[in-house]
Amino acid sequence: MVASNVKAFEIKVPATSANIGPGYDVMGLSLSLFLLIKATVDPSAEQTHPTNIAISYDDINSSGVSLDPTKNLITKTALYVLSCNGLKGLPSPTHLHISNNIPLGRGLGSSGAAVVAGVVLANVLAGLGLSVQRQLDYCLMIEHHPDNVAAALVGGFVASYLTDVDRPLSIPASESGKPQEKSAGDADSVQQPPVGIGHYLKLGCSKKIKAVALIPHFELATSKARGVLPPSYTTKDVVFNLQRLAVLTTALGQETPDPWLIYHAMEDKIHQPYRQNLVPGLPEILESMDPSNTPGLLGICLSGAGPTILALASDNFDAIGNRMKELVEKQKEGLTASFKVLDIIQDGVQCKSIDSVSLNSSL
Repeated sequence: MVASNVKAFEIKVPATSANIGPGYDVMGLSLSLFLLIKATVDPSAEQTHPTNIAISYDDINSSGVSLDPTKNLITKTALYVLSCNGLKGLPSPTHLHISNNIPLGRGLGSSGAAVVAGVVLANVLAGLGLSVQRQLDYCLMIEHHPDNVAAALVGGFVASYLTDVDRPLSIPASESGKPQEKSAGDADSVQQPPVGIGHYLKLGCSKKIKAVALIPHFELATSKARGVLPPSYTTKDVVFNLQRLAVLTTALGQETPDPWLIYHAMEDKIHQPYRQNLVPGLPEILESMDPSNTPGLLGICLSGAGPTILALASDNFDAIGNRMKELVEKQKEGLTASFKVLDIIQDGVQCKSIDSVSLNSSL
């Protein structure tokens, strides 16, 4: 029999695809692939860690993920938020069971989803009452690029920006690998993040559009993908992207998508040309697939930093996925890939109270 004071919650965070077309570090999409966290709060349970957090994972996408609450990205983020609010950990012993369906290191927002989950976890379980905008501030102290976390927070097709890109943040980006000045979970509270670090706007996206995510079976570190980018760009290339970005923000929202309008509006000269050698098959896909020879295709881009390649389409989703898979796998012996047909979802992170009896029986 479960005690009546046991509470349970489920946090559901969508995967995201960032850098959509010309929208490098600007635009993101939320996709129907999820990080799920089931949290059981039991005040009478034995405390197994000073932070009041215990972690378990399903087998999928959990290899190498730490179960130490001070090192796991989800709980490290939560502890940072709690520390900012004068708390050393969660108020009561809490068991987190995590099911992660977002592939790690593939450009589908796995780290952004973890950061969003951590902020929401702290907000809900400690009763902090943070607004969505304030939650975004906390997210950006960990994950410095707003396109992924904004899309995961609010859902849909999202444009975003940082208010001051030169402002120093107190916690390094999750991809940097640099030591923190004050680790999450330290006894002393840390300074609250500045207000309004970043802002976002939800844009329209036709319900006819789905995302075909071609996922090569290897990881690509964001730091490596950023390392190949040049320190500066020509005016010509910047204007090229700005022109397409202005069109794409409206083109995806038209009820009946215009294939060629979207296809050309998703071209990019800021990051894809420099990263394509890191992703076998990307040049071949961009060169050989377009609306004239691939019915239903709307546009193609690298998802986030890669290696996932994203095709937006209105029909023939499996055919598009199979063609991309074929082109990727023929580039290198032993290289394999898979694809998923995903909805562009309008809901961002969700948190709901669930029946603790059924929750505990599933763990």
